Amino acid sequence: MAERKRVLIMGAAGRDFHNFNVLFRDKEEYEIVAFTATQIPDIEGRKYPAELAGNLYPTGIPIEAEEDLLRLIRELKVDQVYFSYSDVPHEYVMHKASQVNAAGADFILASARDTMIESTKPLISICAIRTGCGKSQTTRAVTKVLKEAGKRVVAIRHPMPYGDLAKQKVQRFADLDDLKKHDCTIEEMEEYEPHIAMGSVVYAGVDYEAIVREAEKEADVILWDGGNNDTPFYRPDLQIVVVDPHRPGHETTYYPGETNLLMADVVVINKIDSADLEDIEEVRENIAAHNPNAIVVDAASPIAVEDPQLLRGKRVLVVEDGPTLTHGEMEYGAGVIAASKFGAVELVDPRPWVTGKIAETFEKYPTIGELLPAMGYGAEQMADLEKTIAAVDCDAVVIGTPIDLRRVIKIDKPSVRVTYDLQEIGSPTLKDALAKFI
Repeated sequence: MAERKRVLIMGAAGRDFHNFNVLFRDKEEYEIVAFTATQIPDIEGRKYPAELAGNLYPTGIPIEAEEDLLRLIRELKVDQVYFSYSDVPHEYVMHKASQVNAAGADFILASARDTMIESTKPLISICAIRTGCGKSQTTRAVTKVLKEAGKRVVAIRHPMPYGDLAKQKVQRFADLDDLKKHDCTIEEMEEYEPHIAMGSVVYAGVDYEAIVREAEKEADVILWDGGNNDTPFYRPDLQIVVVDPHRPGHETTYYPGETNLLMADVVVINKIDSADLEDIEEVRENIAAHNPNAIVVDAASPIAVEDPQLLRGKRVLVVEDGPTLTHGEMEYGAGVIAASKFGAVELVDPRPWVTGKIAETFEKYPTIGELLPAMGYGAEQMADLEKTIAAVDCDAVVIGTPIDLRRVIKIDKPSVRVTYDLQEIGSPTLKDALAKFI
């Protein structure tokens, strides 16, 4: 028997596990010597458990910090490194490739085709070219069209398994109590709760072959709710991709966002209501140049707040979606737009008051600026977020996150929640694109 290829998988607790499951599990020609982890706080130091890893790994597979990558390649005699996370510039990927090659290993990007699972039900994927493009409201809009046509819609969400991986193999969320049952982080709640609010069941977890087989039992149509600008885990019958004119050019300069753009059947240009005309045109030209056959849907994401008078003339702390500000690299989100629109006189910089895990986030992502990312990957981080908000000297808090933070942490100041939905402009519309499904 030929010597087994020694493989290391670079990841961030999501795509890396999926790639292992579909490409390597129970394959005797490979030996996965380690995963590495980045982007998400405190996810290294665990193991991919034996219950998920298969018969070849009776003690599981270690998950190490990515900062130890080059040492691991040398010490573990790694032959191949599979890069398996997303929302990073092309230049970043090639720097990693150069480092891996210099250390003596092959650097590999698995194709979308080879990592997609087939479903027995019609499947629509909704992805984006970056974190924070507005995929969530696009997913809600697609769900509404399908439900109005009488379809049973089940969503499968891109993984966020940051806890006990064995327990998170297959997770089903049908009501808000399920969020507590599965010890969800703020990031997970932000993604699952909107589906639940629309009366949809949403699945997530670690083993996406097992997940889709469960989802198929109760769905007429399955929605792949992608995350972190990753490519779909399932082979879609229709691939919808959201682009962001607030970050023109990113649709062709980020991995694997450009892959999504090239594979898209439908491209949604979101945020047209708040972007500059020249930026919108740059994005439109890039779509035409790189995927001229795609249907292009123009859309806005108009915002609303519960009580605009709480903002007028006030000094406000803006809390935005965490991943959008961190590895999504957005300098502002819906909360900042709402503060400006409804007359706040000052954005209060939270940095003098940040504490604990929130302070660590600002150290890792120093370009965040005068905003507070709603980081909540565990109880300690959520507690530090609550302490930070309590300490900030401001008149009111603007909650720009996809869920109402007041439901999961205490906010002891006047506060308003920002909401936003997709509003299509002109034609074609998403309903037009979904005609064969309804």
